Order: sequence, then C-alpha cells, then structure tokens
Amino acid sequence: MLRPWETQFWLEESDDTLHSRLLNRLLQDIKDGRLPAGSPLPGSRTLAKQLTVNRKTVQGVYNELEAQGWVTSKLRRGTFIADVLPEKNLSKSHQALLNLTDEAPVTSSLFTGLYNDSLPSTNIPHNANDGSPDTRLIPYEVLARAYRRACITLSRNAYLGYGDPKGSYELRKSIHTMLSGDRFMKLNVEDICLVRGSQMGLYLTACVLQPQKGVIIVEELCYQAAITTFEAKGFDIIRCKLDQQGLVIDDLNNILSTTKVAAVYVTPHHQYPTTVCLPMNRRLQILQLSKSHQFAIIEDDYDHEFHYENRPIPPLASLPGAENVIHIGSLSKVFAPGLRVGYMAAQRPFIDKIAQQIMLIDRQGNTVTEYAIADLMESGEVKKHIRKACKLYQQRRDFAVSEFKRVFGNKVTFNVPSGGLALWVNLSPMIKHLDADNLIDWKDSSANFYFCPREHTLHLRFGYGATNNHEITQSIKALQVMLLKIEQE
Repeated sequence: MLRPWETQFWLEESDDTLHSRLLNRLLQDIKDGRLPAGSPLPGSRTLAKQLTVNRKTVQGVYNELEAQGWVTSKLRRGTFIADVLPEKNLSKSHQALLNLTDEAPVTSSLFTGLYNDSLPSTNIPHNANDGSPDTRLIPYEVLARAYRRACITLSRNAYLGYGDPKGSYELRKSIHTMLSGDRFMKLNVEDICLVRGSQMGLYLTACVLQPQKGVIIVEELCYQAAITTFEAKGFDIIRCKLDQQGLVIDDLNNILSTTKVAAVYVTPHHQYPTTVCLPMNRRLQILQLSKSHQFAIIEDDYDHEFHYENRPIPPLASLPGAENVIHIGSLSKVFAPGLRVGYMAAQRPFIDKIAQQIMLIDRQGNTVTEYAIADLMESGEVKKHIRKACKLYQQRRDFAVSEFKRVFGNKVTFNVPSGGLALWVNLSPMIKHLDADNLIDWKDSSANFYFCPREHTLHLRFGYGATNNHEITQSIKALQVMLLKIEQE
C-alpha cells in the first residue's frame, strides 16, 4: 500500500554518536505525538538514505526501540509504532513526572466560548438548526461531475497556480451575472470578491473599516457572531430598535444625531433573527442617511435565494444611492455550509482593500471549488437546485406552521414568513415570567431563545430548513413538554 506522505526526519548537532542522536530523535517524536501509535516508520534503507547514515545504524536503533517496546516489526510489512507505548503502563502520577510536552497556552474565555458554541450537540437525534439548509439535499452526483471537469480543465491549462486574491474570474463573472440579472445590481466583475462565507466577509469588512471613524450600529436583536467580529476589531457597538417592519428609522436618526458612526450592519431581506423583511421606504431612508452622514452600510444578504411568495424586494445594493453599501452574500446555504463559498460586492476601492487583506491571511480561495460552482451556475444547475430546494423548504415551513398551531393552539403567536428557513415564535402568551437564561436546559439546537427586555417578550427562532416533517414534529413536541413543565412550576 502506498503511503500518503513520506515522513521527514532530521538529527540535531551534538557530540553524541549517530546511534544515540537517531534514537533520541525517534523517541522524542513518538512521545510528542508526531509519530502516533500504529503509524509506520520508514524502511531502514529509506531512512538511512534520507539522513545520509549507514543502514546498519538505522537497523540498530530500530532493534533497540523494539526491545524497549516502542515499535513492533511486522514480517514483509515493516516497522510500526507500538499500539500501546511503554509509558501507558505507568500510573498517572508517574506519567505526570515524564513532562513530555510543554503545557498548552491558556485560551481566552471569549474564543473558548465561540469554539464550544460551534460544536454540534451529540444529544440531538436529528440535524436540527435555527435556519441552516439541509445538507442532505445537495446534488452530490452533479457536484462530483463538476469537480471532475474543474480538475481536468485546470490541470490541462496549468491554472492551479496562484491567482487573483479576489477569486477566480469565472466564478466572479457567474456571480456578476446573477447579481445584475436577478438582483438588479449595477456593478462590474472587478467590484466582486470571493470569500469563504459571509462570516469571512464580515471579518474582512471589520478589518478595512476603522474604529476611529465611529461605532457600528446593529439591530436590537442581531446575529451574535457579527457583533463578536466587530468588537474583536475594536469597534464599539450600539443597538438600534426593531419593530414589526425591521430597523426603526427614527431611532437610527436619534443615534446619528449624537454619535459618530462608521457603519450600520443590517439583514434587510430576512432580518436575523426575527425574519421580517425591511420595507422599501425604510431601505431608501437608510440609504439617504448613509449619504448625508457618510457611514457604510453592511448588508448581510445571507439567504436571499429562499423566498417563496411573490418577488423579493431588491437588496439595498441595487437601489439608488447605494454607493456606501457593502453587500455580503453566500452560496454556502444554496448547497451546504461545508463548501465555503461566499462573495462581497462594493465600490472597487473598497474591494481592492479587501483583496489586500486576503493576501495577508489566505492568498486566494479554493480554485477547484470556485471553477466547479461556476460551471454549475453557467449550466443552470444551481438555479435548478434552488427551485427544487425552495419548493421543499416552503412545504416544511407550512408543515411547521400547522404543527405549531396543532400542538399549541393560540398559546403561542407568530407571523408566517415569506421566505427564509426559520419561524419567529412569540412564547410570551404562554410563558410570561421567564427570560432566556431559564431555558438553557433545553438542548435542542433547532431553536434559539431571545429575550427582549424593552418589550419583555420571549421569542423562539425555530429552524425548519434542515429537518424533515418527522423531525419537525419531534422538536415541537419536545418544546411543548418543556414549556408545560415550566408553566406548572
């Protein structure tokens, strides 16, 4: 069997013999975990050639390691690190005395919390979420063929070297066609930059915007990862009120009259987490304020594709006076978050600065994936998949609505969203004296709880996108059991 990689070794300069130096090197690599249990060692001839030493020296070291129990020799197969190392037989107190590796650096509570929140729960019986797509719907055969074509084309044309940090021209051109044709945006291909997802777009935006130019205004209830990103880059955050139509313009005006503002972060298509769509008159007002007060608008258009009734309102970036809009979108929700394909569209000087930031951290994106997705967009497969997914997601939305009404009756209230992948359910009629902290014991991640102190209301963001009908019913019944128990206490 071919080995995927040839393990490399080097010997430290010292006055010890070659035998001792090689023995100590291999022992240290085993103890440090560089050579894990069960992994193969190079053949004695191969290692001797790599280190320019006599083969007998290598054979002598291997024999000594085997005698001590560190390696095992298998006939016609080679030498392998032992499955059970000698130190594993020691007591815990003796193992601690070995002190084989330095202690890991202490991780900050902020990053530990973000990492822990990103881990999937092992207690959830199904793929629950608060608005993610169903990765089971991905057309894997079509995608696999697109990847194959991309690999062949790129290899034959020698296109797998370093390229434009903005991303492959082919995918940017396909996205340009989509944004101009489907979303009425007036822009050029060079006004678009590819990123690994909307979160990376938010981070890069925060890198380019400067905290000394002012605070960032976010919606009263907001995507928490965006706030964390802005704060990590030194921005102060001010929350603007929300109502049944989204961002309250009067409150935004009040903030602007007393505060220096660098940017306003909004999710106008389906406000996160409340799902409401910002009406056209408020969109135009925000754009006018942006021009008069000279602040940027960060438009997070995270699920524009999922709209079920009528035609969606055009994004802010397509409307008159959108010169200060930074439009961030994602194709990850169209297929699967694991594909990591997003994009940014803005004025070219800003996009050029974004490309400079990418050069510092990423150099460029995944060329093969970008070519494959561009292929699918140009062939119409992406649009075909979106139509199919939207039809199913609308059915799941309608089923979730009917199940909430069947299980809870008028004990909870909600408006049926025109799109998106989640419901915004008001639990206040049923649970009047409770905040979100009291619901921490319910581990079903198909829902996030939001407590609004200003209105003293408790809401639930219930994701139906990644769950089939049976799983939706399971989640709603689990919620009913928990809320009834709380109500009785």
